Amino acid sequence: MNSLGITGGVGAGKSESARFLESVGIPVLDTDIVARDLVQPGRPALREIIDAFGPGFLDPQGGLDRAALGLRVFEDDSARHRLESILHPRIFGTWTRWIQDRAAEDRPLCAVVIPLLFEKDYRAHFDAVVAVACSGLTQRSRLRGRGWTETSIDRRLAAQLPMAEKLSRADYGVWTEGCVDVLRDQLRKVLESEGFPRTVAPSA
Repeated sequence: MNSLGITGGVGAGKSESARFLESVGIPVLDTDIVARDLVQPGRPALREIIDAFGPGFLDPQGGLDRAALGLRVFEDDSARHRLESILHPRIFGTWTRWIQDRAAEDRPLCAVVIPLLFEKDYRAHFDAVVAVACSGLTQRSRLRGRGWTETSIDRRLAAQLPMAEKLSRADYGVWTEGCVDVLRDQLRKVLESEGFPRTVAPSA
């Protein structure tokens, strides 16, 4: 079985890429969804986070107030590293077991979406990596559309490698400036390529 890592900057188009891969029958695990599941009420990771950061980061339903905690950790590197030390080993264990399970099912290919794939040095776990990217202007426009302030955007971007570096490290790069069909066409080229050759050129 081949395993494909999907990475890219925040707001670059990773989720849309995952939806396309799923639509053509490829199992996909999004680690952002794994992270959200880990902090549901009653989960051990949530208890550890609240022990570390205090009960003020619980929402009215008893789950994690992700927005409030995000503001806290992206203005304080030590707090962000503390949160990562709680979540990332659990996330890593989840997606590595998931890949093993797909191999046991004799799947020919599976994909895992990991925003910090290169930052956490996970490249060796995958047969190939696709970096999803867009221009900085488009990225910021998309993030402002989520209601993020310029300060929040700056802090989030500072916590990740620049998109250009992610592209340079990946086996493939797909560009998300165009319409969704352009992105899908690029991903089809990746899937149709024999032996996972080098980067697919961005479409104009």
